[in-house]
Amino acid sequence: MSELTINRLLEALLEGNQSLAVVESRKLLENDVKPERIVTEGIESAMTQLDAKCTVEQFNLLEIMLVGRAVMEVMKVLYPTDGSPPDTKGIVVTGALEGDVHDLGKNILRIVLTAKGYRVVDCGTDCPVEKLIDTAAQEAALTIGVSGLITTVIPQVRQVTAILSERGLGHIKVMAGGAALKQATAESLNVDFVAQTAFDGVHYIDQILEVK
Repeated sequence: MSELTINRLLEALLEGNQSLAVVESRKLLENDVKPERIVTEGIESAMTQLDAKCTVEQFNLLEIMLVGRAVMEVMKVLYPTDGSPPDTKGIVVTGALEGDVHDLGKNILRIVLTAKGYRVVDCGTDCPVEKLIDTAAQEAALTIGVSGLITTVIPQVRQVTAILSERGLGHIKVMAGGAALKQATAESLNVDFVAQTAFDGVHYIDQILEVK
């Protein structure tokens, strides 16, 4: 039953059908399917299929927006943010670098991190590297999460760690994610970690806290 409903959720998300996606996600929760499984098998599966279509040559912003809105409505069902405790585990700064207007994966990471007890400061899309680093310094961030859908942002990603070090902020970890970045290694991007999924990123940040 849950497999069938997850498939229905996946179809609703890919169609950008917000109301149906919400209905199917609630059915899954009522059948005791864990939110993490719904995100991994439903939402992130939809993202993977969408990402595969969104190359630089086939960039469909309208489709991303429709799927993104449906995804965010489902995430609100899975992780209601009302009544979040004021105390946080740590602060994570996120952003999609200059030239990239994609924020679907970044928004999912933000909601899951918030639900797990972190405070997320989102610099949005089309964000200059300096703004991202200034924000991380001002907020005393634990981690910077860089999102990238298109490969043209990779040279900017490679600058982040170096600029942090120059400014005496080398203790701030840099995590990359998104379709264009998760195909690369941490070494080639000059970052500390490449997250394949939103939960992969959350687990990495949890590990940083354990070390501290």
